[in-house]
Amino acid sequence: MASEERRKVLKSSVALAAGAALYGSARADTPATPFTVAATFIPIAGTTQQFPVRRIYCIGRNYAAHAREMGSDPTREPPFFFQKPTDAVQLVPPGVTVDHPYPSLTRNYHYEIELVAALGNGGRDVSPERALDLVYGYTVGLDMTRRDLQRAMGDEKKPWEIGKSFDHAAPMGMLQPAAKTGSFTKGAIWLKVNGETKQSANLDQMIWSVAEQVSHLSKAFELAPGDIIYSGTPENVGPVVRGDVMLGHIDGLPDISVRVV
Repeated sequence: MASEERRKVLKSSVALAAGAALYGSARADTPATPFTVAATFIPIAGTTQQFPVRRIYCIGRNYAAHAREMGSDPTREPPFFFQKPTDAVQLVPPGVTVDHPYPSLTRNYHYEIELVAALGNGGRDVSPERALDLVYGYTVGLDMTRRDLQRAMGDEKKPWEIGKSFDHAAPMGMLQPAAKTGSFTKGAIWLKVNGETKQSANLDQMIWSVAEQVSHLSKAFELAPGDIIYSGTPENVGPVVRGDVMLGHIDGLPDISVRVV
């Protein structure tokens, strides 16, 4: 190779190396980043493993009586969903009452007790008959809501994520593997505030079952391992203030206990 050609090759190699160092390689398994963003994990009961959270889906108005109290028709119209950010998760270990900060901007802060399903497999256009095969585990969750902000946005025909998608908006217990618990199609679901029962229903009163929810979601989104579904709340949602203690229960799952501070 002539000396001039060698110089060109060397110059090109140096330039490529400098570019890779500055901008990173497109093939790099772990790209260089200016800072680290923490991932969200939920401990899996009975193991040392953690469940990585990809997305949080929530179904709206999935119990007839709750639909009525929110001013909606409870017939089986197509279900609708919204999302919470993954870092809204607040872990509530069994046997512990966790402090839950009262959020900013609201004067009407509401509880909503819900069954939470976590997916270990994904897919598109999943049939209801196969949907529960995607579920890895279950837990008890609270879909905390800044109700005044949600209603204000609804009245203005604007998106109401500000009422649902904020810091600590998704308290939940440790994940219980479905291989041990089985699926949840019936059983008591209730919430007490300061020892007084506020919400009380049965999971079989859901308008759309967990299997149907998974199936409907898979038609709108490609579901994936790590997705979580809040499956709706019964009637009698209501406000909490600082100092209130919420105790959430679903038959077959550990209770969760949360104190508003």
